[in-house]
Amino acid sequence: MHYRDPEIGKEYVFLTNLPDLLALAVADLYRQRWQIETFFRWIKRNLKIKTFYATSENGVLIQIWTAMIAYLLLLWIKLRSRVGWSILELSRLVQNLIMDRCNLWALLCPRTSDPADHDQLTLFNFGGVC
Repeated sequence: MHYRDPEIGKEYVFLTNLPDLLALAVADLYRQRWQIETFFRWIKRNLKIKTFYATSENGVLIQIWTAMIAYLLLLWIKLRSRVGWSILELSRLVQNLIMDRCNLWALLCPRTSDPADHDQLTLFNFGGVC
């Protein structure tokens, strides 16, 4: 299958097992496939999914959504904390403290000094949110 670029005048040859498709359709399919490949590369790199444990489409989607939720929670913690840790460092911290009952905000938002109380009552209790 041949395609001539009208702007450059260069001719391209596409090899495919679907000879009924036009060259532009083959190029568009390849572009769509490349977007899928880059998405899965991002998943492997950022969400730490090396293999899919499920064999059904629903199981794979559940694993992807679960990893994305965990990644977004870590990103939210990173943006809210004052420590300046990376997402990798935060994920290791959460992995180590997952079974311990502790105040995560006390670790991530250390106070240099106690705020002045001035004998005032607390209007809202946000549970230690920075």
